[in-house]
Amino acid sequence: MIIVTINQDGTGSVALPGEMVPIARSTADEARTSAVEVLTKYAAYTGRNVEVETREGDQLQYLRVYSDGRVEPIDAPNPLAAHAVPSTAPAQAPDTTPTKLPPVPPLPQQTAQRIEFPPATPAPSAAYAAQPQPSALPAPSYPPIDETTQVRPTPAQRQNAQPTGDAPQTRREARGSFLTDQTPAEEPATQGWRGFATRLGIRLSPSDQERNERHDVHAVSQHWPGPRTIAIVNAKGGANKTPTTVLLSSVFARFGGAGVLAWDNNHTRGTLGWRTEQGPHEQTLHELLPDANRLLGPDAQAADLARYVHHQTRDQFDVLRGKPTVLQQGERIGPGDVDQIHAVATKFYRLVIIDSGNDETDPVWLRMIDKADHLVLASTTGEDRAEVGALLLEKLAERDERTRQLANNSVVIISEANDKAPAEKAQKIADGFRSLTRETVTIPYDAAMVQGLLRYGSLKPATQRAWLSAAAAVARGL
Repeated sequence: MIIVTINQDGTGSVALPGEMVPIARSTADEARTSAVEVLTKYAAYTGRNVEVETREGDQLQYLRVYSDGRVEPIDAPNPLAAHAVPSTAPAQAPDTTPTKLPPVPPLPQQTAQRIEFPPATPAPSAAYAAQPQPSALPAPSYPPIDETTQVRPTPAQRQNAQPTGDAPQTRREARGSFLTDQTPAEEPATQGWRGFATRLGIRLSPSDQERNERHDVHAVSQHWPGPRTIAIVNAKGGANKTPTTVLLSSVFARFGGAGVLAWDNNHTRGTLGWRTEQGPHEQTLHELLPDANRLLGPDAQAADLARYVHHQTRDQFDVLRGKPTVLQQGERIGPGDVDQIHAVATKFYRLVIIDSGNDETDPVWLRMIDKADHLVLASTTGEDRAEVGALLLEKLAERDERTRQLANNSVVIISEANDKAPAEKAQKIADGFRSLTRETVTIPYDAAMVQGLLRYGSLKPATQRAWLSAAAAVARGL
C-alpha cells in the first residue's frame, strides 16, 4: 500500500515503491490534487489500480486510485487478516476478472457535477422471509360519540372520563404527528480527502474530526435568552488576558453573528485598544460615561453606540477602549461607573467579554466579578502566571457561594508562551488546573499572537481550531 502524507501548509510526499515523490503546493487541497496526479500516472504505468493510505496529521484515510483518475474510498486493511485460521474447505481459484466500474460522465466546462450513489437495499434473507410477518395494526380507538345528539363529548367530559387500558383518548393522540423526525440530514464532508472526494462528485460523510469541529461551531453559534457577561482574569501581568479577550470575541462574533462587545476594564494601562482596530474616532469609556443615562433612555438606538465603540471590520465585534495614555489617577473609575457601563453594554449587546487588570483588590475588578456570568482564567506556560492564576481561583472559591460557583464553572485557557517550549509543558499546566475548573484548553504558539493587531484570520489553521475549541468550552458554561 502506498503512503501519501499531506501537511496543512501544502507540502507532503507520495511514497512509491523505491521512490519518494515530494509535493510542494500553496494549500493542502492543491497538494491532494498533485498527489492524485502522481498516483494516476503510477496506476497507468503499472496497469493496475493503486491502494493508498493517506496521512494528514493524526487522521488516516484509505483510497483506491484508478488509471483514469477516479478516486474512491475503501475500508481500512484488517490487521488480523494475516493471523486468520486457514479454512478446511477446498480452495477455489480466485476470481481475477476486473470489476467493471461505470465511467465518470464528462463534466461541462467550469461546471461542477455531483454524482449521487443511491444507498443499496439488502435483500431479505431466506430465514427472515420464513418468519411470520406482523399483522396489520389494530384500528385506533376513539372516544365514544353521544348517540342521541351525535355530538362528541366536551373536553371536560373527556378529561373526567376514565381511560381504558392504554388506548389514546383523543383523535390527535391516536394520529400522532407527521413531524416526529426533525433530524437534519448530515452535510457531506468538506475537509481532507473526504472533502476532496466530495468535490469530485463522490458524496462522503465527514470524518470524526470534522464532526467535532461542526459541534464546536454549533456551540459558539448559539444565542442565549438574555445577555451574558464573561470576565477574563489573572492577577499576573503578561498572562495573555488581552489576546484571550480579543480572540474569544472574534470566534463568538464570526460564528454567532453581531452583538459582541470587548470591554477594557483595566486601570493599569490596558492595551485592548492597541491590539484591535481603531474606528473613525478616538472615543473611550470615559466619553461614554457622561452619556450613559441618555443611552439607557427609551429613545436610544443601537447605532448610537458607534460614537463610543470601535468596530472590528474583519472579526465583527466591537471594542470599548480604556485610555492608557493618561496617568492611572486620570483613568480611574468607580464601581458605580462599572454599573453604568455594564447596563449600557447589556442593553445593546448579547455578549460582553471584559478584559481585566491585575489587582483583584480593586473595587472596579470586584464589581466586574459581581457582574460576570462566566469566568475565564487566561495563562501562559510560565509557571509564575499559572501559579498566580490557580491561587486566584482558590481565593474566589472561598469568597462566597456565587464566586465559588463561578470558579468551579470556569474555563482555563493556557497559551504556549514561545515556540521553544515543548507542547507537553502546556498540557502539564492544563492538567494541574483540572481540580479547580470545569474545562482546560491549550493554545499552540503562534507568532501572530505575540504583537501587533490581533485578527483571527491571521492565525494558523491549528491555532484557529484551538480558539474555536476554547470558545466552545466557554459556551458550554453559558
